[in-house]
Amino acid sequence: MFNKLTYFILFITSFLGLSSCVSHSELLYLKDLPLNVNITEDISNEKDIQVQPEDLLSISVSSYNADASKPFNPDGENLTTIAQAMQGTNNVAELISGYFVDKAGNIDFPNIGKISVQQKTLVEVKEILHQKLKVFLKDPVVNIRFLNLKVSVLGEVMRPGTIRLTNKRLTIFEAIGMAGDMTPYSNRSKLLLIRENNGKRSVVRINLQSADIFHSPYYYLQQNDVLYVEPNKTKATSISDVTNKTLSFLSVAISIITLIVLSKK
Repeated sequence: MFNKLTYFILFITSFLGLSSCVSHSELLYLKDLPLNVNITEDISNEKDIQVQPEDLLSISVSSYNADASKPFNPDGENLTTIAQAMQGTNNVAELISGYFVDKAGNIDFPNIGKISVQQKTLVEVKEILHQKLKVFLKDPVVNIRFLNLKVSVLGEVMRPGTIRLTNKRLTIFEAIGMAGDMTPYSNRSKLLLIRENNGKRSVVRINLQSADIFHSPYYYLQQNDVLYVEPNKTKATSISDVTNKTLSFLSVAISIITLIVLSKK
């Protein structure tokens, strides 16, 4: 009887352990790449981020004559407009120095007026400002960057939340890495990416287990992208009903105790 009891306990333990395991295949990225892969190819899907409404830009102007440049740098006159547009932010520096892109895609630049920047890259905006400033300054130098460049990574990652960026280029793998990587319960073949651009919302599925991701237009993320990592079936099963799970363990425990009692009779 003791041997039968031992086998029974081992069977139950193995069953419960296997029922909550994630397979090796589910944890892999780019699993369709050959083991001895050695690929070199041109990057064709990289694209500079374009300015969108509600972006916040840092723009500074300098020239040989510092005094002549002052009227073209932020001095607080745009603070009220920016503060209203960015209610709830905790970064006061951004409110003071940033140029808010309005719904029409314009910024209001000191002593020049409204400038259309929507759907333009930072290089293009810089060139537009440079041409306009040449009328007032000799050899003007324009520095420009995004202040509110961010993406959100949610779901089955170690550190879900909003990631603020310091550069303008971010791949989907870099974003996941900054979120602490995916948990073992993530569905790597079925991520959800939500993107808003030019007044339209795109919702697409992404498979990180396929090397096709390198050629996807969504491999490089854009500002305000939301990436949601779904749980896999193992996670869904393991937390679907905590009460039933507890009852199952209790049932197994009662069965084992009953067998122990019967074996002693």
